[in-house]
Amino acid sequence: MESMAIISSKQPDDDRQDSKVKGDRKKRLPSEENSMPKNSVLNSAPLSPGMPEEGDLLQPAARLDEVGKPEESLRPKRLAEYIGQKDLKEVLDIAIKAAQKRSETLDHLLLYGPPGLGKTTMALILAEEMQVNCRVTTAPALERPRDIAGLLVGMQTGDILFIDEIHRLPMVTEEILYAAMEDFRLDITIGKGQSAKTRSLDLQRFTLVGATTKVGALTSPLRDRFGLVQRLRFYDLDELTPIVLRTAEILSTAITPEGAAEIARRARGTPRIANRLLRRVRDYVEVKLDGATITGTLAAEALERFNVDPCGLDWTDRRMLTVMIESFGGRPVGLDTLAAITGEDAQTIEEVYEPYLMQIGYLQRTPRGRIATPAAWKHLGYQPPDNQLVLLGG
Repeated sequence: MESMAIISSKQPDDDRQDSKVKGDRKKRLPSEENSMPKNSVLNSAPLSPGMPEEGDLLQPAARLDEVGKPEESLRPKRLAEYIGQKDLKEVLDIAIKAAQKRSETLDHLLLYGPPGLGKTTMALILAEEMQVNCRVTTAPALERPRDIAGLLVGMQTGDILFIDEIHRLPMVTEEILYAAMEDFRLDITIGKGQSAKTRSLDLQRFTLVGATTKVGALTSPLRDRFGLVQRLRFYDLDELTPIVLRTAEILSTAITPEGAAEIARRARGTPRIANRLLRRVRDYVEVKLDGATITGTLAAEALERFNVDPCGLDWTDRRMLTVMIESFGGRPVGLDTLAAITGEDAQTIEEVYEPYLMQIGYLQRTPRGRIATPAAWKHLGYQPPDNQLVLLGG
């Protein structure tokens, strides 16, 4: 009895794990095999844990936005409602109108940038603007070739496939995407050994939208297949304040422009953090002040209770800088030493805390270690030493 599999590099572990499934397939009668649709083997394979069920994958973008976690209702649904990222919006608006004018699908799009800036939201907006379905998944969920094959076979013309953290795609899955993105073709093998035959399954023309926080981790063959590569930048205060006001209106929370600006100032330039801080301030006001209107003073008071200072630094940020200042007097500090003193994991410090501190100019990496800048000293109420500029220049 012949079986069907996706062409890929050797996978001895997958062969052993699938032996039971293949044994069950051998029990089918020839008549049953002939009556099966050509992609039945792909559809019969179970999806990876954490992936939506097949019925959910076929829902339009609006359904994905309306169902699920409450915060998903905060996402804008149209490009005109999307606040910030002016340059990105202009590029995508041109791409959308050009594709609609030619009755074509959108070109493949790669969005990269720090987390929380709206990459998933933008993918859903594109589907809404193009009036197509949007299938959302993550790279870790596409562990086996059958996972990505099941999604690709079910795509309709113009549909958008959004893969979050696409830099984490397994190599076998990534290689399947090459032909799918360029030629809209899925290569399969029928049989094994000397009797194996190669066949190609034509796919509908679709748009792949990939999102990543580490664009440098993508392989060149995959990155080069995207027609549009766009970066999302951090938001300015003038962009975050309207986002806070809009979220407050959706959450039926009374807030003044000054209160929204105070929250936006401490949000690290990230809409996701701004919305999270707004919820915490709302909780504080409802419990302590019986739901009073959030003013600038109340917002500052609430966020101080949650250890978020006017620059957006939390307790761990200030702890790191304080250790560097008090324990080392402004001298360079190694990452492992800093992790041991603060009790934080070295990777967490390097990937979570340091980027923002470097962005606002409070921390600098040197060949000899990390140094707190004079701006960090002054922010924490310390007088920087005279040799600080010399250390920074080293």
